[in-house]
Amino acid sequence: MKKAMIIIGSILGVMLLVVVIYVGYVFFGYSRIEDDLILKVEQKAKDSQVETDKEYTAVTFNIGYGAYPPDYTFFMDGGKESKARSKESVNENIEGVVKTLERINADFAVLQEVDEKATRSHGVNEVKMISDSFGDYSAVSATNYDSAYLMYPVLDPIGKSKSGILSLSNTKINSSIRYSLPIETSFNKFFDLDRAFTVSEIDVANGKKMMLYNVHLSAYMKDEEIQKNQIMTLFDHMENEYKNGNYVVCGGDFNHDLLPSSSKTFGNDTSKDYSWLQPFPKEDLPEGLAVTDFTDDGEPVPSTRNLDTPYEKGKSFVALIDGFIVSDNVEALETKVLDESFQYSDHHPVTMTFKLKESN
Repeated sequence: MKKAMIIIGSILGVMLLVVVIYVGYVFFGYSRIEDDLILKVEQKAKDSQVETDKEYTAVTFNIGYGAYPPDYTFFMDGGKESKARSKESVNENIEGVVKTLERINADFAVLQEVDEKATRSHGVNEVKMISDSFGDYSAVSATNYDSAYLMYPVLDPIGKSKSGILSLSNTKINSSIRYSLPIETSFNKFFDLDRAFTVSEIDVANGKKMMLYNVHLSAYMKDEEIQKNQIMTLFDHMENEYKNGNYVVCGGDFNHDLLPSSSKTFGNDTSKDYSWLQPFPKEDLPEGLAVTDFTDDGEPVPSTRNLDTPYEKGKSFVALIDGFIVSDNVEALETKVLDESFQYSDHHPVTMTFKLKESN
């Protein structure tokens, strides 16, 4: 009996030591990515400037790191899975994203959840796959977060993730900067990870600049004050650029309801608590900035689905959280969500047709 107790105690001691070592690895290995970080632009575009009073198209698309076919469910949304099912499925989904973008043929694209190297996407370099597919577009990628190996969930850990936001432009990008967003400082920071937005400067023929923003705000944040600070940080930066006389075009996944009520619009079952869907604070937008109105050609189209169950049209919980913010020297002609039946991602692409006004 004594010998058995010693063995059991030794096993428990080793397990405790492993846990302590792992917690130390995660805790001491944590650091935020540098703020005001100048990004490397992969300069491939041929056009040197955009014109005023000319029609352009932009698209924003959260590609879900190539992990989410329509029948996929995700553990943090109440589903079961944590990683993409296979490397082949990731490649298939990213190839589908590329084909979708080629069909849209936008002048500017801002993409979110693009993995560079991550356990959850089986090491596929999605940044390279997409950038290489658009040989006439300048590309700039920023790491949104670079996490340690997360042993969560325990039976199927999501692992290590280096993921970011990718912007493409068929007009040369002068420069691009990554700006950090506020995040929680409690233990939750290890799960919500880092957050940022990028600003890419593009010349306009009248001597001004078009500032192309790419943003992915937090979804699972518990601290409402930090969540609001993220939005206000973005708003303040856009306001400064607008006051400097520049054109502001911001696309992204805002993780807030851009409609008066997505649940009413799409007939969602509201008996469950979907706390991530908070109203977008349009009332806090600085003067001269606005969320573009969505063009309704009939049945409204959501931009995202909740991943608690496989997708079923008319039954799944859906919402509209992806879109564009522009300054009032930008004329938004049409903003549409493209219904792709969530074939390659848990999000749909959203397009905006716009013109830059010659003067305010």
